[in-house]
Amino acid sequence: MDMDAFFASVEQLTRPTVRGRPVLVGGLGPRGTVAGASYEAREFGARSAMPMAEARRRCPVAVVLPPRFRVYQAVSKRVLGIVREVSDVVEQVSVDEAFLEPAELSGAATPQVEDFATQLRARVHREVGVTASIGAGSGKQLAKIASGLAKPDGMLVVPPEQQLELLSGLPVRKMWGIGPVTESKLHRIGVQTIGELAALRLGDVTSLLGQAHGTELHRLAHGIDEHPVAERAEAKQVSAETTFDIDISDQVRLQAAGRRLVSSGRAARTVTIKIRDSGFTTISRAETFASATSDLGALSAAARRLLPVAVPPGTPVRLVGVSYSGLATSEQEPLFDNPADRQEAPVPVTQPVAEPRMAPSSRHWRAGDDVRHDEFGHGWVQGAGHGRVTVRFETAVSGRGVAHTFATDDAALASADPIDSLGW
Repeated sequence: MDMDAFFASVEQLTRPTVRGRPVLVGGLGPRGTVAGASYEAREFGARSAMPMAEARRRCPVAVVLPPRFRVYQAVSKRVLGIVREVSDVVEQVSVDEAFLEPAELSGAATPQVEDFATQLRARVHREVGVTASIGAGSGKQLAKIASGLAKPDGMLVVPPEQQLELLSGLPVRKMWGIGPVTESKLHRIGVQTIGELAALRLGDVTSLLGQAHGTELHRLAHGIDEHPVAERAEAKQVSAETTFDIDISDQVRLQAAGRRLVSSGRAARTVTIKIRDSGFTTISRAETFASATSDLGALSAAARRLLPVAVPPGTPVRLVGVSYSGLATSEQEPLFDNPADRQEAPVPVTQPVAEPRMAPSSRHWRAGDDVRHDEFGHGWVQGAGHGRVTVRFETAVSGRGVAHTFATDDAALASADPIDSLGW
């Protein structure tokens, strides 16, 4: 089961005014990155991991909102609670995805599996308010591929007798363990699809990709998947890395590679960058914050600062990796705002958590902030400037709310806990 456009969907759930509208979740700074894009925004070509500036050029009508990871975690916990009620065997992959292996479906016919998936999807939507796509098959890879093909808000059950037919026509990149480098190697020998990979002799595959990797991919291409569904230990870190087909020395391209952030829905305290030069020497440098943060701008900025420390500009590089460790499920807000950051990135990535009322002279309302008003209740800032702030008062259970404009120093207006936007 894979939640559909999860971050953006949760924002649309808790802020009914933006339902059905293009939504981008991420930072607005010069190097802001899209953490999530609604399907309405994807129709314009915007997508996750894209620089926010490019996404906004492609989708100028999008509503841009800051990530609120605590809210996503709360929704995820409720969805996974439902999943664990219907299946004893569950493997949560991320904040928005899980494998399940219900005992009642062992050896079941396709209609029974479809009925189970239909009821589960309906229950998640009814009780939580978000949509999920479900894929089912004889193994984890097939189920994962099927859920992707079913998106958005769909279901695909692949009977065992049809799995090879489905796999054969798909591009090899759809398989686990095939990234851009492996894909390039396969393309160079004329292998474009999973079916073409399956048709190769095992020895040819292992000579190209290595014994262990080649054997595993060859088995998966034949639909043989023995990976068990088992609960994972809590991740110690999240990471991403890129290996270049040719050594590069351009700092801009290296920084672009470093933007591939794995969104875990948690905060990190340490950023580590790994560089491998043309001589296969690996250099690592790290920076640790005073407290954990989920601010993608701050994490990316730390990685960029570490890059010239690890290798001098102009050094040929073959691999760049970035990892985030010291993970936490909550984060501590910085004691002081950075005025420069506020000027460059007026929309924050992190949110205040039930902060005390601010003195009127310290008010800095920013688009996306969760607020509470003595009379109107919970709302969110739609815009602020020139001594005024406009707030839309609504939650996931209220329906589309009414907007009111106040003076920024209105004593009845205070920062609020983002969790309250769920209305639970």
